[in-house]
Amino acid sequence: MPDLLLRIASWNIHKGVGADRRRDLLRTAEVMQDLHPDILALQEADRRFGDRAGLLDLDHIRHASGLHAVLPDTPGPSHGWHGNLIFVRDAVVETVLPLPLPGLEPRGALVADLALHGRPLRVVGIHMGLLATSRRAQAHALLDRLSRLPPRPTLLMGDMNEWRTGPNAPIAALDRLFHAPPPVRSFPARLPVLPLDRMMATRDLTLTDLAVHDTPLARRASDHLPLTARLALPAGAAR
Repeated sequence: MPDLLLRIASWNIHKGVGADRRRDLLRTAEVMQDLHPDILALQEADRRFGDRAGLLDLDHIRHASGLHAVLPDTPGPSHGWHGNLIFVRDAVVETVLPLPLPGLEPRGALVADLALHGRPLRVVGIHMGLLATSRRAQAHALLDRLSRLPPRPTLLMGDMNEWRTGPNAPIAALDRLFHAPPPVRSFPARLPVLPLDRMMATRDLTLTDLAVHDTPLARRASDHLPLTARLALPAGAAR
């Protein structure tokens, strides 16, 4: 049986506020549709303060793009977890785990176990902190939590707020579990100079064709450009 090829994407939507300082969530939804993803991780999909309500029209997105939100069982009107929200197409959602992360700011990751045409995949959407010390602690906390889950091919993507690579980078511990293509510049959207957004996969997965989705609409819609890539999920992936 051949590998299952998936188009994946990750995007910090900046709560729907674009470069023109207008909140336009229909514009956000249009970019999401343009990405044509099978799996999409969003960051900043909820309000940060107050009741942290979800910002997106999930029904509109489902009808317009065929993407279904993977909703954690958390109290309140939030869509996701600390702004992290995962969307899927043609996938069975088995479990959803909200994971708090350490640091001075409230941050978290969302862990979803999926089945795609019978093949298991774990997807982690993450938004790391602004401080290097927080990012270092968050990388170790994520690895510790994943080590206590049943093994599963895993895709990690999100806004890691990190521009450095190599063994001295605050998120370097992630290299113990994940491999990653060379990062691409995604921030700020109008003139990207920093590779703050990343995609990584465990070594039983093949991750290729990493690129920014650089269109006039995407440059206006947020302060980050979306990332896209191809993920090959092998038929023999172990549960």
